[in-house]
Amino acid sequence: MTFWWIIATFLAFFVKGISGFANTLVFNSILSFSVQNVQISPVDLMLGYPSNIILTIRERKNLDPAIVIPLAAMVLAGNLAGVLLLKNLDGRLIRLFFGFVVILIGLEMLTRHQDRRPGTNSTFGMVFFGLLSGVFCGLYGVGALLGAYISRYTPNAGAFRSNLCAIFIIENTFRIFLYAFTGILTLPLILTALRLMPFTLAGLLCGIACRKHIREQQFRKIIVFLLILSGIMLIAVNL
Repeated sequence: MTFWWIIATFLAFFVKGISGFANTLVFNSILSFSVQNVQISPVDLMLGYPSNIILTIRERKNLDPAIVIPLAAMVLAGNLAGVLLLKNLDGRLIRLFFGFVVILIGLEMLTRHQDRRPGTNSTFGMVFFGLLSGVFCGLYGVGALLGAYISRYTPNAGAFRSNLCAIFIIENTFRIFLYAFTGILTLPLILTALRLMPFTLAGLLCGIACRKHIREQQFRKIIVFLLILSGIMLIAVNL
């Protein structure tokens, strides 16, 4: 196990502990220069699975089945489409497009009035953004678009993290079976994930401890920053 695997794991799940997402962004950004994505994604998936369970349990009082169940169904449907697109289309161009979309969403959130209350969820919006989020999760494993959508309809940071991570649990379970079936998830990668698990938990717990000192307004700014950074990194890596 190399030094960079450990650093990437700790920093990725430190961010996860604070925000509830963006661990894939950090993990991929650090390792993509020296490790192939086919090795990074399965390990990130295995490490992210227990962290999503921990965060969901901690924030379980904020869970809203009306958000989680239909969105999770749409994400799974989109996930299948994303895998098919990945096999048949130029994934680099799709990720470039996704990067621009995420940046625009982040900028819209940045300029949105700070006192604006959570919006009213619509069936069309849930289906559209759920499917689109699933497509991009299937293509790249990045949940930034899903995070942007849920942030518009949750009243506080706890509700954001709990509902987002609950959907991630369902999506991750599906993708673990899919990766195993296709041979992407191998025994050596599972062993790598197990060796990195202590650093995952350390980063996650440090992030959880730090977020106690972050106010709601600051939390929203962190989410916007991570979204814009996600888009920039996706564009930079795929140019």
